[in-house]
Amino acid sequence: MTTKIALFTNEYPPNVYGGAGVHVEYLSRELAKLAPVEVRCFGAQQLDAPNLRVRGYGAWADAKTNTDPRFGGALDAFHRNLEMARDTLDASVVHCHTWYTDMAGVLAKQLWGMPLVLTIHSLEPLRPWKVEQLGNAYHLSSWMERTAIEQADAVIAVSQETRNDVLRFFKIAPEKIHVIHNGIDLAQYRAGQANDALIKRGVDPSRPFVLFVGRITRQKGIIHLVNAIPQIDPSLQVVLCAGAPDTPEIGAEMAARVAEISADREGVIWVQEMLPREDVIQFYAQAAVFCCPSVYEPFGIINLEAMACETAVVASAVGGIPEVVVPGETGELVPLELKPGSFDLVDPAAFSAGLAAAINAVGLDVEKQRRYGANGRRRVEAHFSWTAIAERTLALYRSLER
Repeated sequence: MTTKIALFTNEYPPNVYGGAGVHVEYLSRELAKLAPVEVRCFGAQQLDAPNLRVRGYGAWADAKTNTDPRFGGALDAFHRNLEMARDTLDASVVHCHTWYTDMAGVLAKQLWGMPLVLTIHSLEPLRPWKVEQLGNAYHLSSWMERTAIEQADAVIAVSQETRNDVLRFFKIAPEKIHVIHNGIDLAQYRAGQANDALIKRGVDPSRPFVLFVGRITRQKGIIHLVNAIPQIDPSLQVVLCAGAPDTPEIGAEMAARVAEISADREGVIWVQEMLPREDVIQFYAQAAVFCCPSVYEPFGIINLEAMACETAVVASAVGGIPEVVVPGETGELVPLELKPGSFDLVDPAAFSAGLAAAINAVGLDVEKQRRYGANGRRRVEAHFSWTAIAERTLALYRSLER
């Protein structure tokens, strides 16, 4: 019997802004080499290719009408979930990515009689700062996530630490949770010499730089890196490829802090536009060191992207990152301590100082950069190819077929 796969996701090209979207883009491509795949996503996408069908679902125009506007995102997601689950579905399994589509999976399981698989890219209980963004709708997104996880036939955790978090927060049998890491396109992400994208954004390619790539959100810890800049050696440029702030408040906080620091320190370049992937790869490949200062990170696919481009990594020692970055071999890990029951740091100044020290240790040592970079490339080649990840995922689907 042919396995037919339905993937439900918020993000799908061209609407990709985070690691979950990258994951679904590459996983769907690889799975389509092995079995028929239908992707249902948020947007206006329409694609009919051999073994890969993509259908986008548009926004609910009235999601913010006569209600708290912060509720709009979660209510819009719920509305699209109803449409995604309603439409006739010819599949052997439905596989959801992030809370945005979890309820569609729960409904499709009931309506169309198929097993439900979820991939955990992050967890709402570990992102309490989202109350800033969603208001009380954070409790709706949390309920959608909890309902789906506890009704799923299988849950894929992107790291062992994420698996531990699922067991800690949800009522689910341990044998239902499977660790399958994120992957990387090894042909696309690789070292190169091109630097026109850097020059276009004001980066001096003749000077070493530390790089950040990510959204402006509490989770990604970018403010801690910005606060570290005064302690980063002035010979290192600091390049922040950072856009899409979660809220106007954190966007304003970021802008104020960057302006304050830039007044006393040259070589801070803030790229606020969402760059094309080929340009981001140039930044990865040319950086002396890549920094991932996240305070919560189930996996951290950006670290894989940097390592595949043979760039040394400095990252926080949280979540799934230690399963990717090997200290003293592919980069350095910086410890941090969170206050009990929250995601505020016990000592944010110490964490920023630790980031700066690790960045200086790598960014000023060319031999270490080369060694870490070469080791990082070897590690991703050995453990994180999308081909192997798709094969493992398909094997899980087939174990659930009724």
